[in-house]
Amino acid sequence: MSLADQLSLNGKSAIVTGSTSGIGHAIADCFAAAGANVTINGFGDAGEIETTRAAMADKHGVDIRYSPADMTKPDEIAAMVADAEAAHDGLDILVNNAGIQFVSPVEAFPIEKWNAILAIDLSAAFHSIRAAVPGMKKRGFGRIINTASAHALVASPFKAGYVSAKHGVGGLTKTVAVEVAEHGITVNAICPGYVWTPLVEKQIPDTAKARGITEEQVKRDVLLAAQPTKEFVTVDEIADLALFLTTPSARSITGTLISIDGGWTAA
Repeated sequence: MSLADQLSLNGKSAIVTGSTSGIGHAIADCFAAAGANVTINGFGDAGEIETTRAAMADKHGVDIRYSPADMTKPDEIAAMVADAEAAHDGLDILVNNAGIQFVSPVEAFPIEKWNAILAIDLSAAFHSIRAAVPGMKKRGFGRIINTASAHALVASPFKAGYVSAKHGVGGLTKTVAVEVAEHGITVNAICPGYVWTPLVEKQIPDTAKARGITEEQVKRDVLLAAQPTKEFVTVDEIADLALFLTTPSARSITGTLISIDGGWTAA
């Protein structure tokens, strides 16, 4: 039985960025199953996104809105937060999940890729938190969850942009948690290991090329080699952890980087 079957978010409002697929979609669906009204966000085919939005709303009987906000544009991020607050009489939960990846040796790392990764994987979280915190302070409640990565704690070669951004997410998480600790707001980062998502699948060919090995060797000897369980983390496991962090039982968990990585960072 999932946490969504046991716990209620009835009357709560959430934003989950990067939620048209992968980890973000699983989190948004989990929150909706628990009764939350959710704003989803992300790029993709407009028809497919509408199908996803409508299916989630019909399945769970809650209000599911879609924001096309571009995570590289602070004004659009602020407008997304304001729209969610207006639609649902406030914003209770913010999940910063949007992220991109690029794999390359540092000397060949394209500057535009570096800038894009920092903008979407790190700066977007800052802009959404900056917009959401005033309302959360006013209401005396908030749950901010940042999707970081095992790469917020350790490094891997050829991922200068991603590792740097995720380490930054860790620092942002801790800093904001300390600032808002007396306002009923918690701020945490979930640090997954390798999860089978479109983002991971997409980086496999580039990693194979960079290392001079086959794609199957990337899966076996690069990705899962890092995880003692030898299994990919599932999106549902991450969604259930995010749900737990929204509950009263998690009110004293703040400023933490929580590993869910099959033992990767234990070594």
